Amino acid sequence: MARAEQTHWWYTGMAAIAADWLRRLPDRTRGFVLDAGCGTGGSLGWLTQFGRPCGVDVHPVALQLATWHGCPWLVQADVQALPFAAARFNIVTAFDVLYHDRVASDWDALRELARVLRPGGWLLLRLPAYDWLRGAHDFAVHTRRRYTCKEVSTKLRAVGLRPARVTYANTLLFPLAAVWRLLQRKRATQPASDVRPLPAWLNRLLELCLRAEGLWLRRRSLPFGLSVLALAQKDVP
Repeated sequence: MARAEQTHWWYTGMAAIAADWLRRLPDRTRGFVLDAGCGTGGSLGWLTQFGRPCGVDVHPVALQLATWHGCPWLVQADVQALPFAAARFNIVTAFDVLYHDRVASDWDALRELARVLRPGGWLLLRLPAYDWLRGAHDFAVHTRRRYTCKEVSTKLRAVGLRPARVTYANTLLFPLAAVWRLLQRKRATQPASDVRPLPAWLNRLLELCLRAEGLWLRRRSLPFGLSVLALAQKDVP
């Protein structure tokens, strides 16, 4: 993962969309940024344009690999019990974290993300979509749950956050991916991640598909997709 997230189309394309959303926030005050569940740290580099990033992950090996990106602020902790004071961060991101089997309660995790966010601050989430899309990849990456836009919106409001954007993404490739996942289930395929090296031309083509979606997502939402993207703000008392 540490190698793939620098060049693989899914990581680079999704990072471009996330960065574009954050650049368009109405309040661009630089401050502290938390990447909750930072993994091997691929997002920490580009998050520096929005403030001083802190990476948190429960896995010590992930944090060791995250040092490659030069982030001096790395903390080993569970997203369900963050070791920070309330209202500490201007921006909180959680990219494909709440779905994981290690997160026993996504409700607890969301409450913690909301707690450490300052009033007026922003939370950006990315999550896998649709439980019926489970396949060999989900077994390999320890998926506990998948989401719909409606479910994410409901949970955000319940923890005191106001959704500004909730949409599906990775829509252009959805039909092919859906067929592939359903075939895997019928064939009882062994656990295996979908993240794997591709020919350079194909990797670039798939990245361009995601970047094209990013242009669409600047103003409009998508009705279905492989991921759910959500941007929510913490109300000012």
